[in-house]
Amino acid sequence: MKRCPKCRRDYHDETLLYCLDDGTALLEGPASADEAATAILSGPTASSEAPTRRQIAPADAPPANILGGSTTAHRAAKPLAFLIVTGLLVLGIFLGYRYLTANSKQIESIAVMPFVNESGDPDAEYLSDGMTETLISSLSKLPKLNVKARSSVFRYKGKEIDLPQIARELNVQAILTGRVTQRGDNLTVSLELADTQTENTLWSGKYNRKIADVFAVQEEIASDVSEKLRIRLTGSERELLAKRSTENLKAFQYYMQGRSHVHRRTREDLLEAIRYFQKATDEDRNYALAYAGLSEAYSQLGLRGYILAKDGRQKALEAVHTALALDAELAEAHVSNGLIPIVLPPHDFSLGESEMRRAIELSPSLAIAYYYYGVSLVRQGRLDEALEKNLKARELDPLSPIIARQLAIHYFFKRDYVRAIEHLRQANELGPSFSVAWEVGVYVQNGLFDEALAEIEKEKRDRKDDPILIYSTGAICAARGDRAGVLKAVEELQEMSAESLDQAHVIAKLYSALNDKESTFSWLERGLDAGAIGGFYPDEPVWDTIRSDARFNVVLRRMGIPERQL
Repeated sequence: MKRCPKCRRDYHDETLLYCLDDGTALLEGPASADEAATAILSGPTASSEAPTRRQIAPADAPPANILGGSTTAHRAAKPLAFLIVTGLLVLGIFLGYRYLTANSKQIESIAVMPFVNESGDPDAEYLSDGMTETLISSLSKLPKLNVKARSSVFRYKGKEIDLPQIARELNVQAILTGRVTQRGDNLTVSLELADTQTENTLWSGKYNRKIADVFAVQEEIASDVSEKLRIRLTGSERELLAKRSTENLKAFQYYMQGRSHVHRRTREDLLEAIRYFQKATDEDRNYALAYAGLSEAYSQLGLRGYILAKDGRQKALEAVHTALALDAELAEAHVSNGLIPIVLPPHDFSLGESEMRRAIELSPSLAIAYYYYGVSLVRQGRLDEALEKNLKARELDPLSPIIARQLAIHYFFKRDYVRAIEHLRQANELGPSFSVAWEVGVYVQNGLFDEALAEIEKEKRDRKDDPILIYSTGAICAARGDRAGVLKAVEELQEMSAESLDQAHVIAKLYSALNDKESTFSWLERGLDAGAIGGFYPDEPVWDTIRSDARFNVVLRRMGIPERQL
């Protein structure tokens, strides 16, 4: 037996000279655990009668005749032959070691591409999409692996897979593709794992199961893929991969349909997401993931002024408390719990950030947790720290439109308007423009009025009576000196909100753009009294007209936002 003195691995193959794990020269194994090991000084050739521990011959002893014969020529050739044989053996072992280590290196980054639905039934799309997202979520929990987020990989859905292009755009070492076929009660999943550098197939697998076993096969796939990525899993990590959110196929279907809507962030999509999440929880009252999704959707509605901020907060809290009661280790639930005090007043940024850190601990590749962490820092004026979090979020989800927008906000609030519009235009290529109220300010500060109005009109075709678009139109009017246009937008927003005052925030912004301080503070105070103010950014340039007024910090204090120097 031989042993590596560094990692203590034992080898029973007497032909090995070097450890296959770390390349350290092997030592002859001790006869007992207490004996010292003896260094290997020669090749592995030995007779069956040789002792286990190598005996080193005296200096004056004649060299052993390993080639046979007894002539002087043979004796002269023996040292040379020994060196040649030993050299070739060492070279072979070294090359073999290099091959083994090169091919046993752990893959550190992966993109799970949207599984293709080959069932011929559009209604089965939820199954292929759901298996993709479930696998992404499972692998994201592994600390040794960088997993690209859903919103990035789903941009390739329905497109031909081009390994080099995807590798460049997502910066990954491996890509997993899959095909899902459902025929009656039968389910077939075919997978292929490819190395993006060589474009070689690292592994392929096929799973034939019953549709009722879909959750078991998802668990099996997650385990198999992690093994093929050469990740050494701990016992707790294996448990994470085996964890199931639901056993109810219909609930799973509703949840996946809800996720597809919540990513888009428009009012109609958020309301549709809520309907699907509620259907999921009706099917499975213990579906923690669906409650977490429900909470996030309500927070986003309140943040964007689609419902009263206080109503969004209350409904979001109710849903997320249920989620955490069902599963305290669910990363998505901690994200939703932290989101509420970050975006809806009264703010508690310490709590929000603590929850984001917990979510990242549970799921290190969860891009949205880094993103919301960055949002918290932006609201506090800690812009450079926020940029660090947002860059990490973009690394994990490089094609997400909402993360791209958050990078634009960093430069916008630093008054670097040229770089802000560059990032905003990139974000618009990835998803709908004008999904939040601060965006129009980037166009205003760059004097791009016509471009902004063209984008707004394009969005109006799909988003009827959207208050964000009405406000954005009014903001362009203010920048052009069209006071009548601004007041028209204010009137529309007042009619829309009626007694609820849920548009108080953006109405105040329009008055600030008109440099009407009294009207601005009046609407802010009325909005705070009604619990209608959400998504407030103190460093937004639109507030420059009131920033030096002492009442500005009073407003911030009421919301729980750190005060700014006047």
